[in-house]
Amino acid sequence: MEKLVSPKKTKEIVKKYGFQFSKSLGQNFLIDENIIYKIIDGAQIGKEDVVIEVGPGIGTLTQYLAERAKKVLAIEIDKNLIPILEGETLKGYENVEVVNADVLKVDIIKLIYEKLDGQKVKVVANLPYYVTTPIIMRFLEEEIPVKDIVVMVQKEVADRMQARPNTKDYGALTVAVQYYCKPHVITKVPRSVFIPQPKVESTVIRLKVLDKPKVEVEDREIFFKVVKASFAKRRKTLLNSLSMSSLGLDKEEIKKVLSMSSISEKRRAESLTIQEFAVLANNIAAIKKSI
Repeated sequence: MEKLVSPKKTKEIVKKYGFQFSKSLGQNFLIDENIIYKIIDGAQIGKEDVVIEVGPGIGTLTQYLAERAKKVLAIEIDKNLIPILEGETLKGYENVEVVNADVLKVDIIKLIYEKLDGQKVKVVANLPYYVTTPIIMRFLEEEIPVKDIVVMVQKEVADRMQARPNTKDYGALTVAVQYYCKPHVITKVPRSVFIPQPKVESTVIRLKVLDKPKVEVEDREIFFKVVKASFAKRRKTLLNSLSMSSLGLDKEEIKKVLSMSSISEKRRAESLTIQEFAVLANNIAAIKKSI
């Protein structure tokens, strides 16, 4: 099968099948081979790797993944793309299997054991921007056997994922991603390398999944509640933000916890390191147990 990466070939396939791009599904097809190689090289795909690709589109990136990986499982939500993928663009690739499903609803662990022999997977995707965070967090939070996530996302989202404390991009997403992963930007991506062109710039980012979370917490649910509550009103002090949250502690109890954690009442969420959030959450867990 001729490579799809050229604008000419992509337009031919789209026209042949009468395919209509869906704005609601955030469909933008990649037409630049250099970017594809940067994605694959950044993911360090080798012959023993099994890959889950989320949203293969017409199979542009999938073709290149198939040439490097042991097997590719492509999960595509749009049923209109399945005839294109199975009937034409991926027809000659025996190591590719296409599943028509919503990645946010399908049983991913079951798929991995049924289709990929239960191996640890690498996730590679040009993600629809409107569901980037839910998809990434699903792979991280549900103990799915993942060793690497390499995704193209909106530039601002990538900036938040790799942000540092005391910056405007630092927030709840930063802490959540860095709790599980070590982020590294692979390349920036201009709008011109897509059909149709999106309205935003993109970034390819690699999230190297850690063998164990970056910090030890007594209660993961409380840890993330503390993080979300702290950033919910980021202009307020931690004392005020946490006192107004659903943690179930009054202002005096929050004062006590902050003192135990050696964190000033006047600090704001964006100034805390992930280690400080862990200390704070662990002390809140201890206080709640004693009540």
